[in-house]
Amino acid sequence: MAIQQFATWRSSWGLALFTAAASIVSANPAEARDEPRRQFDIAAETLPEAIAELSREALVSVGAEGALPRLRTQPLHGKLSIEAALKRLLRGSRYVARRVGPTAWRIEPARDAPAPPDRPTSAGTTSTVSGEEIVVSATKRDLTLENAPLAATVVPVDGTTRVDPRSGTQRIAERTESFALAGQGPGRNRMFLRGVADSPFGGRSQATVAVLLDDARITYVAPDPDIRLVDVDRVELLKGPQGSLYGGGALGGIYRIVTRRADPSSFAISASATGQSVTGGEIGGGGSLVANIPLVADVAAVRVVAYGERSPGWLDTGDRNDSNATTVLGARAGLGIEAGGGWRADVTGFGQRLNAHDSNYTYLPEARTRPGQLPEPHRNNLLHGSLRVAHGGSTEVVISTGYTVHDVDDRYDATQGAGSFGLPSPQTLDDDSHYRLWDSELRMTGRWRGLGWLGGLARIEAWQRSTRVLNGQGASTQTLETVERKESESALFGEATLSLTDALDATLGGRLSHTALHEDRASATDEGLEEANRTRISPAASLAWHPRKGSLMYLRYGSAVRQGGTTLDTGGQVRQLDEDDLMTLEGGWRQTVGSLHFDLGLYHSWWREIQSDVLLANGLVEAANVGDGTISGAELSASAQLGRGWHVDGGAMIQSALLTRDSSGLELHDRRLPVVPAWTLRGALARDFAVGAWDASIAANGRYVGPARLSFDPALDRPMGNYLETGLSLEGRRGIWTLAFEARNLFNARGDSFAYGNPLRIFSTRQYVRQDPRSVSVSITLTP
Repeated sequence: MAIQQFATWRSSWGLALFTAAASIVSANPAEARDEPRRQFDIAAETLPEAIAELSREALVSVGAEGALPRLRTQPLHGKLSIEAALKRLLRGSRYVARRVGPTAWRIEPARDAPAPPDRPTSAGTTSTVSGEEIVVSATKRDLTLENAPLAATVVPVDGTTRVDPRSGTQRIAERTESFALAGQGPGRNRMFLRGVADSPFGGRSQATVAVLLDDARITYVAPDPDIRLVDVDRVELLKGPQGSLYGGGALGGIYRIVTRRADPSSFAISASATGQSVTGGEIGGGGSLVANIPLVADVAAVRVVAYGERSPGWLDTGDRNDSNATTVLGARAGLGIEAGGGWRADVTGFGQRLNAHDSNYTYLPEARTRPGQLPEPHRNNLLHGSLRVAHGGSTEVVISTGYTVHDVDDRYDATQGAGSFGLPSPQTLDDDSHYRLWDSELRMTGRWRGLGWLGGLARIEAWQRSTRVLNGQGASTQTLETVERKESESALFGEATLSLTDALDATLGGRLSHTALHEDRASATDEGLEEANRTRISPAASLAWHPRKGSLMYLRYGSAVRQGGTTLDTGGQVRQLDEDDLMTLEGGWRQTVGSLHFDLGLYHSWWREIQSDVLLANGLVEAANVGDGTISGAELSASAQLGRGWHVDGGAMIQSALLTRDSSGLELHDRRLPVVPAWTLRGALARDFAVGAWDASIAANGRYVGPARLSFDPALDRPMGNYLETGLSLEGRRGIWTLAFEARNLFNARGDSFAYGNPLRIFSTRQYVRQDPRSVSVSITLTP
């Protein structure tokens, strides 16, 4: 039989001919049953590419009716039978391989999974420029993006980014429209999506963006822990209110990190080392190690990840040179068990320690030095454990639970600005917060008579203990505030998608939740607040029109409500704040034309009774209802393959995020919501090529961040933003070795990324957080 490489048949006639030919040449059934084991060496690729490589290595023919989905596969290394190799490559794809001859196989949908239609009916499919389907599982269903009626971005983590311990949240912001970070520094930043920004100051108000590690939420109030993206598959962002799926803390959207799971089919290991130099600063570096170790073949495996990094300091404070270095240490271990019958269990443990030795702000524009002052270290340490049990098939079941311990500690120089507290010779202010979060969920998805459905139960419990202590000379201290807070949410959520016509889908969803809050303040006249209980519904609805394959237009309504916190009135009594709610109407258009793919979105939000952490005149932070706001914006992203290995990618965003009415009812004009820029513009150009035996790629990228304001408070309405970020990278791969070079901030720009540093000094003097200076790094990765 002539050897035939992998191909697809787009008609049933082609598949019938393939099956008939394979049956004719079938000579010895016993030979098929006693198939020898072969050595395979297939890297992680998309499913069609992996099948093609298996066909080449095994000298067999593999066919399918229609194009296979371009899902990512795990690497395949070792001696296996062809049947076992195909089974591993197809795991999780809802396809199976059936032998139709001694050297011929046919791939077909599993009996318990419907064949994928040209246009998925329960929300759908988009392709990247390469044709790869993008899966968005943050929707609590494994939906592809092309026809999903909501604003979402999926950023793949690949290449050297996947092994680089410097890769964190900032790298995702650089590749995403409408995603903003308060630029205070790693571990200190708050994140915002689509202009939903309540405050640049970290307090006790629940965050507007929920951070998830796989299926478990890991933040509730805390700032972004800046989890490094080592051995991460992708990051998914759902933009706009997601209260119907995630409840409180999802006003702005979802930031979900999807890790790579343990693979029982093969052993794999990789290691990397990086050296970095920064202009005007010191030398830094880091490294990572990833190992996938099968315990029982095709049944159980562990995956271990470890990384460390020291980011070089570059800010001179008095006689302390390069005082603001940052160190990060992280480890993750996952146990994966294929229990049979479509069940899989994953147990994950993760920890990361982030320590910034000093703050980053200066007192003069474009300065990278400041007068002598006491060090202002920051610590952001996180421990997390989770369990996930899932069953695939026509009805999917997922049970997940996760527990997170998160400690965030800041120290500020208090030699200026702390005199009003009455402590003689104040030296430092310690602002320490300890968070605990338990997130559990049971959900099911499936189809019933053409109706796609999702339903589930969720329970969240969050604890916070915050203390602010003023330290003086010697052993003198003064506790300014101690707050203990517990919040909980129990919820029932669901979603249903119905095909109204062949080209029109309607989706309706909602979340019924009951929340409770209890807070104790040691410094308050009233020692605590009895539990405040609320029951609410957060609805969502959408229409999706698919005029042709590769085209989608949608209209969506989304909402979210944030539980009301507490504040102190002028008499020292604890007072309940009103909950704030956000409603958004958005429309989008996604289109793929040949190698070009673009995504256009328009949105308008109404935000009522905004809860904001405001900075008091004494430098402490207190919560308040500050009024109502509106957010209007547009965003566009596009990517294309230009031929001969060239790729281009870009995007733009423009928005108006305003506080339109203050708490007294006064109508306001041009009072901008904090931190988020009025517009951004980004672009990247890359090329893949070969140099002798090396596969290489080169890429250049840039992003301009437009004007932003620090706060809507007239006393702190300070401008920032208007700066350019640039980067250049070169990567070469040969066999088990990968060498990479990267330069960032090519022009050594000094834009102001954040106009805030020390809360005790901000009212008396301007502060600036400058861009990191130009840096150059070289890395080497070994993947046996």
